[in-house]
Amino acid sequence: MTSFPLPCGYPGIRVVHSFEALLATPFESECNAICWRRELPGDFEEVVRALGAGSGIITIDDGRLRSLTLSEAGRGAVESLLCDQQRLRALGQAPLLDCIDGYQRDVAAGPVPTDVHSFHVDSAPVATDTFLCCYTAPASEGLRNDEAQRRVDDPTTRAQLLERFGGTDGPEFVAHLSEHCFDLHYTPLPGARPFSFGVGNLWRIAVQYPGSPVRACIHRAPPSLPGQLPRLLLIS
Repeated sequence: MTSFPLPCGYPGIRVVHSFEALLATPFESECNAICWRRELPGDFEEVVRALGAGSGIITIDDGRLRSLTLSEAGRGAVESLLCDQQRLRALGQAPLLDCIDGYQRDVAAGPVPTDVHSFHVDSAPVATDTFLCCYTAPASEGLRNDEAQRRVDDPTTRAQLLERFGGTDGPEFVAHLSEHCFDLHYTPLPGARPFSFGVGNLWRIAVQYPGSPVRACIHRAPPSLPGQLPRLLLIS
């Protein structure tokens, strides 16, 4: 499914131009995603090549970044990576910088795949936000809430899940859906236009938790393509 640039005029997203504004802009009404739009200096692809990460997801610590032998452009990229993590740590966050050469796919979920390539929302038991930035393409993708439907609300999908559950559609079944994260996954409605988070932009997106003032932001990891460089992703 093709992703498009940020939708103009969509009230679900606010675009800001500083880290301070990223933190200060509230989630309210339809707004559930804040984007600090920016163009970062440096060669992030050089950093990825120098890391030489293997298959799967490799978390990169600060020491390894500083030890890389890089050009001036590569060192500039490293400074940006370290700076973003320092900003988030100062807030009490625990950011992870991951070099991602593919995700494990969910091949056993039946009618509702629950891997990160499926459109989903993040959830937590307490109030929190998700921060993320993609430093190399392809970037994460978002989906407008009014262009999506929970997979468990589709009658056919729900019937299939209920048959697998082997009970009735009541509180125990609802708890089963939550326990297996089926209720966190969404499917685009006909005519939906998923949008790209863009490379270099730092996002703060709403999470599903008890008492949240807004709906959580629907997003996913982009599909993997043969021959592409590993993704460099900051998430907290």
